[in-house]
Amino acid sequence: MKTVVLIARLLLGLVFTIFGLNAFLHFIPMTPPPGDAGVFAGLLFKYGWFDFIGMLYLIAGVLLLIGRYVAVALTILGPIIVVILLFHITLNPQGIGLALVVALLEVFLIYAYWSHFRSIYHGPPNHHNGSV
Repeated sequence: MKTVVLIARLLLGLVFTIFGLNAFLHFIPMTPPPGDAGVFAGLLFKYGWFDFIGMLYLIAGVLLLIGRYVAVALTILGPIIVVILLFHITLNPQGIGLALVVALLEVFLIYAYWSHFRSIYHGPPNHHNGSV
């Protein structure tokens, strides 16, 4: 299981590190999708949202690659992956393949690192010893 978790973490980290770097270095040509999807992407680019999102991609991707603060990286990527999925479901269904793979890797890694998220749902351990 440790090997599968490592492979999933590295794959997800590589995807977001590469696309994060591409937001700044433009080494992968990105043509806008047709229709409303292209209009939406154009607006995100015009107003600097892609720079911010690219920075988040890069931060989360690097954290996943180095294996530090994996739960933080997964927390950063969670809402981003939901938006990516919604974008492809509603505006650009042709590109949903990679989005689904990324979403599955995210869910698998959240499961694998569940102990890091447990306190969100159960609260911190109660270590009340009478002192404030």
